[in-house]
Amino acid sequence: MGQIRMNSMSFYACHGCYRQEQLTGNHFTVDISMDYDMEKASVSDDLCDALDYAEAYELVKREMNIRSHLLERLCRRILDRLFEHFPQLSEATVRVEKLNPPIDGQMKGVSACLRRTALSAVADPDRGKP
Repeated sequence: MGQIRMNSMSFYACHGCYRQEQLTGNHFTVDISMDYDMEKASVSDDLCDALDYAEAYELVKREMNIRSHLLERLCRRILDRLFEHFPQLSEATVRVEKLNPPIDGQMKGVSACLRRTALSAVADPDRGKP
């Protein structure tokens, strides 16, 4: 078993409950970790046997372009796409951080983190809804 980590992916998006967030957007960072059996890829040195993190980045990018009110919902959607696209996943974790949230106080950001195992992977009931 091994793990691919993608750290500090940076996006500008319009997620949030407040109208101003939905209009002007904010900066976000996304971290994901994906566990899978790396044995074959570690021997073959062939991308076909590996989990392609360039594809994973594109999946995250697409989900970041779909608005959500809550970070929790965004994390779930990203996990749904990862498990749909990579059947070899045994576990994945997604952390989304909103930088400079609209809170009356000083902080770097606020984040939500969601983890799923292949055994608990459930299809998104809202897939395809706007």
